[in-house]
Amino acid sequence: MSTHVPERKIAPPDQVEATSPGGQGLSGGLKNRHLSMIAIGGVIGAGLFVGSGSGVNKVGPGILISYALTGLMIVFVMRMLGEMSAANPTSGSFSSYADRAFGRWAGFTVGWLYWFFWVVVLAVEATAGGAILHGWVTAVPQWAFTLAVMVLLTATNLISVGSYGEFEFWFAGIKVVAIAAFLVIGGLAIFGVLPDTDPVGLANLTGHGGFLPNGWGQILSGMLLVAFSFMGSEIVTLAAGESKDPRRAVTRATNSVIWRIALFYLGSILIVVTLMPWDSSAVGESSYVAVLDHLNIPAAGQIMNVIVLTAVLSCFNSGLYSASRMAFSLAKRGDAPRAFGTVSRSGVPRNAVLASVVFGFVAVFFNYTSPETVFDFLLNSSGAIALFIWLSICLTQLRMRRIQEREAPEKLTVKMWLFPYLTYGTTAFLLFVIGYMLYDDTGRKQMLLSLLAAAIVLIAAFVRQRRAPKNAPTTEATPVPLVPAGATSDAS
Repeated sequence: MSTHVPERKIAPPDQVEATSPGGQGLSGGLKNRHLSMIAIGGVIGAGLFVGSGSGVNKVGPGILISYALTGLMIVFVMRMLGEMSAANPTSGSFSSYADRAFGRWAGFTVGWLYWFFWVVVLAVEATAGGAILHGWVTAVPQWAFTLAVMVLLTATNLISVGSYGEFEFWFAGIKVVAIAAFLVIGGLAIFGVLPDTDPVGLANLTGHGGFLPNGWGQILSGMLLVAFSFMGSEIVTLAAGESKDPRRAVTRATNSVIWRIALFYLGSILIVVTLMPWDSSAVGESSYVAVLDHLNIPAAGQIMNVIVLTAVLSCFNSGLYSASRMAFSLAKRGDAPRAFGTVSRSGVPRNAVLASVVFGFVAVFFNYTSPETVFDFLLNSSGAIALFIWLSICLTQLRMRRIQEREAPEKLTVKMWLFPYLTYGTTAFLLFVIGYMLYDDTGRKQMLLSLLAAAIVLIAAFVRQRRAPKNAPTTEATPVPLVPAGATSDAS
């Protein structure tokens, strides 16, 4: 079965594949401040606030190495993606590039797996948001709050891309302020500057069994626990296509990813393991609450609940945006129902948004009715997809760099460092992590079910390609310039 597709010229960097049957395109409604906060907020997922404690309990202070290695891997992956996106920003991002580099089957597989990942996340985040709100107002059932979260943020995404950007700007802003405040308070406590505190020193880093109390092998297990907290870093490359200066937005996001990961992840976890014993049960339940309680911060639990709720809403908001834009891009390339490729007068792919959230509603239903069967399958089968997406970005960049150098080298304004050696190294490391998940008892089920999901989508891609007419036109839609909301493109 041949996977060859005709070579296609790379579109100008200020264009995206955004033509609809009505002649409208995605609106360029995202402002620079929106893109900046989306780039920052995309790194700070709800998993940082909720799931970091279990990693600390399992690995000890050495979880810092797990975060550092995973963060470095994400920096490299984002640099590769930034290279491709700065040269050719599109609404399908890495899925479109995989299509160009390897053929229609690759773009189809990567795109639908990414969509599947985010629509399952929608159910997880909506349920988590409902649980927090129910804890505050117990008279209202949890399912009602979950429904309210989904309806509110779906409406936000349907109105305009600007409303999504505005919500995400404030959601991300709250997360950034919270982390910044935590860093300042924790830093002052470490040095004994706060009232009723003494310098901590290295007691919690080297005591209680040492820096790696459970051995070096736990660093890899820690990586499996923290890796998925980083999913979302790539959202800015999808969102950049709906800004007025995509190249600038992608370049800035790519260049700043290092300090964002170092500050928000390594900085905050360093404070946790320095101030608190790693084997404290309070750290395992909620590491940030444990630190705030330790410092006698009033209402620490409720403060963190507000921050976690914000992170959950932000993740849902961005997840729905990402899933709908990927569905839109797949439709424009002929790999999804054509209705997903139409846009409203405000430049929003409403059918793609609604299709994505409908699957989310179904998943929420199964979370309440079949949490240990159907929903457990959905959750585990999407769990390792982040690794597959990152691996596909590495492989695609290897191919796209050669194509770009041949066709339009002047557009390589962002370049992967030490190409191709760092790309090969990152690819090998990702393959090693995938292999380790198959070996690790806690990760094996998730990896096997995710591989099953990937195999199903891949088979569907090849079946679709085989049944496509031999004289079918190229699958990637011809990019056209962004048009203002409600305006008409001349390229229709």
